[in-house]
Amino acid sequence: MYYYVYLIQSLPYPDQRYVGITQGLNNRLDVHNSGGSVHTAKYKPWELVMYFAFKNESKARHFEKYLKSGSGRAFAQKRFWISDLSFKNDEAMLNRSM
Repeated sequence: MYYYVYLIQSLPYPDQRYVGITQGLNNRLDVHNSGGSVHTAKYKPWELVMYFAFKNESKARHFEKYLKSGSGRAFAQKRFWISDLSFKNDEAMLNRSM
């Protein structure tokens, strides 16, 4: 079983971004897009920008916490988020198990 740290971005409001953790990536995206999450319902629909798979729950939670910190947000802004909803060509990071 994997723990996924994911980054999603609102399609109608590209400045609205969300970082989360789940064990069911597709189901969780469906929850966000159906309005089932209080934090994201107002800005649906959402697009999955990137995710990271971890075998270790503790490492996944630590990485999610980092991405939500000031330095982690700056890192994600520089490496992953860009205004046209596509991410920088960093295929080595996509789907990498940590």
